[in-house]
Amino acid sequence: MTIRIMVADDHVLFLEALAEALDRVEDFDVVGAACESGELLPTAQRVSPSVLVVGGGMSGPGGLCRVAELTRRVPSCGITLIVVEPTRSHVTRAVEAGVLGIVPKQAKLPNLIGAIRGVAAGCVTVDPCLLNAPGPGNRCLNDREVEILRLTATGASIKEIAQELYLASGTVRNLTSAAIRKLQGRNRFDAARIALERGWL
Repeated sequence: MTIRIMVADDHVLFLEALAEALDRVEDFDVVGAACESGELLPTAQRVSPSVLVVGGGMSGPGGLCRVAELTRRVPSCGITLIVVEPTRSHVTRAVEAGVLGIVPKQAKLPNLIGAIRGVAAGCVTVDPCLLNAPGPGNRCLNDREVEILRLTATGASIKEIAQELYLASGTVRNLTSAAIRKLQGRNRFDAARIALERGWL
């Protein structure tokens, strides 16, 4: 039986390479692709895939919200998630969102193919290495830095964060700078994005 596959990722080059690689598998048929999270649901409704493969670029919290919506609206479509930097909390949230298959981005193609086949059969397929993924307790950020990055992710300014947390603006800036250094981010918003992707917020 041919497995109808849809692929999604916000990195077009990766998306095209993934679609081409999967389409070469004998029992796979790539029927659709989405390069923006907003395209997930309408594309899935149009092409009716058996399995949706979501790349690492869409595997963060925002992408998981879209996935959860898709599993409600297109229940016949199983989800396989490619995770960039998995943590136990991220894996747990993914499963709660309705994801059946989870593989790390470092996995080889046969591992992904096996996960897709498992998902198509309705089985939960999680790469064994993810079962030992670090938990939130292993994060390098302290609680204050997490609070600040969580508010940063909402678009809050330094002044608004300071008011929300009853801190001086200078203290917020110092804690933000520390978090940026620890995560090797380009700026505070990039640091918030990295922390979100790691499941630390």
